[in-house]
Amino acid sequence: MWTQDYTPLGGSLAWSTLAAALPIFVLLYLLGVRRRPAWQAALSGTGTAAAAAVLIYRMPVGTMVSAVGYGGAFGLFPIGWIVFTAILLYRLTVETGKFEIIKDSIGSLTQDRRLQALLIAFAFGAFIEGAAGFGTPVAVAAAMLTGLGFSPFYAAGICLLANTAPVAFGSIGTPVITLAAVTGLPLERLSAGVGRICAPVSLFIPAYLIGVMGGWKASRRVLPAIAVCGASFAVTQLLVSNYLGPQLTDILSSLATMGSLVALLAVWKPKDHFELGGNAVAQAASPRHARSQVLHAWSPYIVLVVLVLLWGFYKGPLNQVSLVFPWPGLHEKVIQTAPVAASPTPYRAIFRFEWLAAPGTACLIACFLTAALLGMSPGAFLRVLAKTFRQMFLSLVTIASVLALAFLMNYSGATATLGLAFAATGILFPFFSAMLGWLGVFLTGSDTSANALFGNLQVVTAGRLGLSPVLMAAANSSGGVMGKMISLQSIAVAAAATGMRAAEEGKLFRFTLRHSIVLASAIGLVTVFYAYVMPQWAP
Repeated sequence: MWTQDYTPLGGSLAWSTLAAALPIFVLLYLLGVRRRPAWQAALSGTGTAAAAAVLIYRMPVGTMVSAVGYGGAFGLFPIGWIVFTAILLYRLTVETGKFEIIKDSIGSLTQDRRLQALLIAFAFGAFIEGAAGFGTPVAVAAAMLTGLGFSPFYAAGICLLANTAPVAFGSIGTPVITLAAVTGLPLERLSAGVGRICAPVSLFIPAYLIGVMGGWKASRRVLPAIAVCGASFAVTQLLVSNYLGPQLTDILSSLATMGSLVALLAVWKPKDHFELGGNAVAQAASPRHARSQVLHAWSPYIVLVVLVLLWGFYKGPLNQVSLVFPWPGLHEKVIQTAPVAASPTPYRAIFRFEWLAAPGTACLIACFLTAALLGMSPGAFLRVLAKTFRQMFLSLVTIASVLALAFLMNYSGATATLGLAFAATGILFPFFSAMLGWLGVFLTGSDTSANALFGNLQVVTAGRLGLSPVLMAAANSSGGVMGKMISLQSIAVAAAATGMRAAEEGKLFRFTLRHSIVLASAIGLVTVFYAYVMPQWAP
């Protein structure tokens, strides 16, 4: 048994925080300054975290190695599993020529790149986030935008920016449900709190997205679409999260948004012609296809949506066949202490090999059904499978390395040190409460993991400062959604989905970083408003 020490450098929180942040500094330096590929940055960051864990935090070497293996395994399954099967599904539609028909069907609605981004990256991506989460929406939506003629860089960047508003309620509300389990706070109040913080920001995310694509000049010509998209999503998100709970928030919000946009496009079209730099020029008019052809082409994604929804709603029974076991050399071998835990508590490490319940398995079954529906031979299917694996190999290395880094920082106590530094901000804590969630998702790539990591710390700190524990816990989940776009896991998923060159991953990180900081700060300011200006509006 080994006990965590959150201030290992002479009992100083300041010096210990600098030590804990060393792996993050390495990541930022290699990605942002040296412009190295994400897999190299991830491996280097993991090596730095391992050295810090052993030399500074005095973590036993065997326990450190076990934590790295635990994180790497989680990175490959279920995260890498979901991403791989999502890209495989997309490749099947491309190889059979059906994606051209999908592209034409979208083009018949609109050839405008701005509206395509709102439809695919924001609305359809939010639906996939609500049904599956864990990287699936970025993988699917980015691949679709690339097929529509977006450059790999812009397709990846736009989808990462769009995959913000729905993240807190992703995968049938898993992040909020996890937050309630960790903190012991009422699920309905946490759901309401996350909705009240996220909805004001969701309202202007479509405008922000189009502004990034083309500035005010590009935005003002599509203001009706921006307004309809933002209002339909934000209002539905607020109402469902407050009155129905977290499970259906994303699904209903995205359906309302897609329906509203399609209805608008039936009576309105932008008057200008917009092209996004570095992208293929959109066709003047898309070929028309018979309704049966369009339905056949879309059948892979229809099957995917149906299966993912079924997997989400029947996850309990499906989990009965999962392989669940304590991770060797790590489970309850580490002791968490105050203030991270109320009393000395063994840190659990249970690995769930949900071979049937994982969304990636639903996606794989969708791939098999797609091959049959589209008339693909077994040999052709295997060739696409091999091609997809070659395309994704380095991305899978990145994902496994990033999760190894995150889990090692968690079990060594380094992440808790960073959290305590945020908690020491006193009256400014409502703002930094959201930033703590942002940091958690940057490190882990998952809002669910960030809630499990920092949820209890938020509640403890709120009690010490006389703040609402529900609001601070909700701020953790809400702020976390803006860290999704800069996590190396998300960067790797987006790069793999679009076929982006490895050299451009650092550029993509720098592109999303400034937007991530701006939007996370907006969440922090909304939290401050509820904490000090209108506390009666807080849940």
